[in-house]
Amino acid sequence: MEGGGGKEEMKRYISSEELRTHNKPSDLWISIRGKVYDVSEWVHVHPGGEIPLLNLAGQDITDAFIAYHPGATWTILGSSRVPLVGYLSDYRVSAVSKDYRRLAAEFSKMGLFEKKGHTTLITLATMSLLFAGAVYGVLCSSSFWVHVGCAVLMGFLWMQSGFLGHDSGHYNVTGSKFLNCFMQVIAGNCLTGISIGWWKRNHNAHHVACNSLDFDPDVQHIPLFAVSNELFRSLTSKFYERKMQFDAAARLFVSYQHWTFYPVMCVARVNLFLQSLLLLLSKKRVPGRRLEFVGIMVFWIWFPFLVSCLPSWGERALFVLVSFAITGIQHVQFCLNHFSASVYIGPPCGNDWFEKQTKGTLDIACSPWMDWFHGGLQFQVEHHLFPRLPRAHLRQISPLVMELCEKHGLPYSSFSFWEANVRTIRTLRSAALQARDLSKPVPKNLVWEAVNTHG
Repeated sequence: MEGGGGKEEMKRYISSEELRTHNKPSDLWISIRGKVYDVSEWVHVHPGGEIPLLNLAGQDITDAFIAYHPGATWTILGSSRVPLVGYLSDYRVSAVSKDYRRLAAEFSKMGLFEKKGHTTLITLATMSLLFAGAVYGVLCSSSFWVHVGCAVLMGFLWMQSGFLGHDSGHYNVTGSKFLNCFMQVIAGNCLTGISIGWWKRNHNAHHVACNSLDFDPDVQHIPLFAVSNELFRSLTSKFYERKMQFDAAARLFVSYQHWTFYPVMCVARVNLFLQSLLLLLSKKRVPGRRLEFVGIMVFWIWFPFLVSCLPSWGERALFVLVSFAITGIQHVQFCLNHFSASVYIGPPCGNDWFEKQTKGTLDIACSPWMDWFHGGLQFQVEHHLFPRLPRAHLRQISPLVMELCEKHGLPYSSFSFWEANVRTIRTLRSAALQARDLSKPVPKNLVWEAVNTHG
């Protein structure tokens, strides 16, 4: 536009209503701090996968972007890969978002995102001792009880490995990106037989759409579990791209879910093995697919060989069951943080990031000496708000997050490990009793009718 003898750049202004129309993979726009970017090409190479961008498409996602991306990532915005297409005409920032961004900036100035602490070294040392103890006990002892103890050590090894994989998936636990990726494959694929690629895909979807019944895979466990009666409507999972049928079999399982919860958690690892293989064998984009296959093959060589060194089939079966049951504690921990929290239906909204994360999570109150047992998961509210923050600092920032929640009238839920278990079982029981209500019939099969013939 000509004016005053000079040239002034013509700015294109885009309304939120228009922005929402650009929400398809081939036509995907997002807004960050009032600037609108076209990420239609970037979505295919996004390091965090395509799901977070698809779930937040056509929205202002400033808070989510700040939560997940270091300062260096901002240089990509406006480049040829992520071109600027205009400015949001009705861009507004809520009071809670302003405080959240201010807090994130303070943590950055304090260097908290870069200071890893000694957690990684301690975890690696612990894992080394657990692995060595389990292998030595199996190979060098003929005692039945020593072998059972080795199975317990193996279970705790997998728990610590899971915590390390979780940390390395959110931020570089080492100073090298290559070493970080190497550690992910070792801690995930080689030691546990679980694809780190599957975990990233699943976990990123969970964080962005925390406790959305149709977008968050971590609350989609039909036909075994339902955390809300809304799942009785056979919602469609946007993550798994299929309908979660609440049929007669699902009603039967859900009706007794408060009794089956812990037994299922004891063998939940089998599902992770299956999900990992399904992803690696699928046509979905999986960076380092071949390396992941090699890592999983390593696990299925060393673990069966170790089990085969036990003297009898009875001890071998018991070793596997006990090791799975111990690491099942970690599966319970994952559920405690979210099953009894607030849920909703629909895609995540970029404008209520802080509110959704605090309402959909709860902390586990514990003494500092128990931090090794929870691996950072006890500060779930803090972790969801600042996922790039090393777990060594989560206890430090907890009072600041609590203060911010109190200021804006938002829940900050913190319970003991026991109380969190009670709340989870209570939630499952409530949904189970509603599932038993035959006033809302679903197609029955012979199994259902046989179980309920006499009430």
